[in-house]
Amino acid sequence: MSATSGLRPPPVFGGHDDHNAEQHRLLGLAFDPFTTGRLARTGLGPGWQCLEVGAGDGGIAAWLARRVAPAGRVVATDIRPVRGPAVAGLDVVRHDIVRDPLPEGEFDLVHVRLVLRLLPGRLAVLDRLVRALKPGGVLQVDEFDATDAPALRVPDPAAHRLYRTFMDAKAQIMAGEEVDIAWGRKASDAMSRAGLTGVTSHRRSDVWNADSPGLQLVAHHTRHLRDKFIRAGMTERQLSDVRELLAHPGFRARSYALYSVQGRRPGRPMSALP
Repeated sequence: MSATSGLRPPPVFGGHDDHNAEQHRLLGLAFDPFTTGRLARTGLGPGWQCLEVGAGDGGIAAWLARRVAPAGRVVATDIRPVRGPAVAGLDVVRHDIVRDPLPEGEFDLVHVRLVLRLLPGRLAVLDRLVRALKPGGVLQVDEFDATDAPALRVPDPAAHRLYRTFMDAKAQIMAGEEVDIAWGRKASDAMSRAGLTGVTSHRRSDVWNADSPGLQLVAHHTRHLRDKFIRAGMTERQLSDVRELLAHPGFRARSYALYSVQGRRPGRPMSALP
């Protein structure tokens, strides 16, 4: 697996190391338990060969490495990988999943979270991930359906309008970056069309409040994507007011729906062959 050429423009959340660190931290707090719970149901165990695509800060990759030890291996890839403390059996690689070579038929498990929706060529990448699996190997795709995260309780009508304006501006930003914010609900069908069998989908949705890492992540986007919000027509004052609203103890909103979809590459695992 070779290093990325670095020629592809960064995705919508790329380009700011300080903001990315907070992005990864909040994503982990909000969604790692759901992700690892699903991964644990694949039969994952010692000796498995795993690929973690878009590994971020490496939290899920490190969890996988501990589960497949001592004989297993995890390859964690990202365009801008974060190299944390060394973990036995974990290789961190700078790699562009769109452009760089990817070995075929090598992995028992491939996991990708909140990456495919960001890529205009997501279906071609999905096909590459399927081909990277061994016969009988499992692909897990975790993705949002972010088409609806309505406010459920707000201090006043003006706050409700502000939240709607903010979420509409965010959807506009994503559309301009060719992000498919509804990809989570499409992933199951796409994986079946890519040739996987036994495809199952689990959906998680919560009620956010000021203490929810998911809502704190949304508030962080007012800084992470600040320039893009300004270009979309929001003002500095509005972005500040959004942060104040999302920190209000009485505010409640429906979370994005997170889908976790699993499917197997057809064929008997090599370990099952006589």
